[in-house]
Amino acid sequence: MYQDVMIAGFGGQGVLVAGKLLAYAGMLEGKHVTWFPSYGAEIRGGTANCTVIISGTEIGSPVVQNPSTMLIFNEASFQKFESRIIQGGRIFLNTSLVHAPSKRFDITRIEIRANDIAEELGDIRISNMVMLGAFLKKTGVVALDSVLAALKQVLPPRRHFLIPLNESALKHGADICGIG
Repeated sequence: MYQDVMIAGFGGQGVLVAGKLLAYAGMLEGKHVTWFPSYGAEIRGGTANCTVIISGTEIGSPVVQNPSTMLIFNEASFQKFESRIIQGGRIFLNTSLVHAPSKRFDITRIEIRANDIAEELGDIRISNMVMLGAFLKKTGVVALDSVLAALKQVLPPRRHFLIPLNESALKHGADICGIG
């Protein structure tokens, strides 16, 4: 089992948190994982992305030039990274913010209105969890329960009151994905 994924958006969208949750969940399941963050100096509002690899065997390098899967949270990241996905790969798009058509016809495009759904659930800040839930449903790379357990480790104790809201967003993202 091997899954690599790039998660990209702008700072403040929870890109790095989503990647860290995925990596922690993989560790909780006893898998080999890497989490490789990258962000601009401005953090909030600047570009942010990370790559996560989850594998049943040792991982040689955390660097992924051409990922098999991407979670793209905004238009700028879509324009920047779409060309890097491998042929036959999957791209999960937050279509609340990404409106451009794909230039690629050799990849699977999975559209999720993540911001709209997060607002319907009560907080725009959980759009990352909606996207992550859809990704989990489609790939099955780690169990939803493992990500829920990872929330307690990744979120600081002062933010634990947000766990039920994040859990709701993860489950909603998995439910609305409707595929897999």
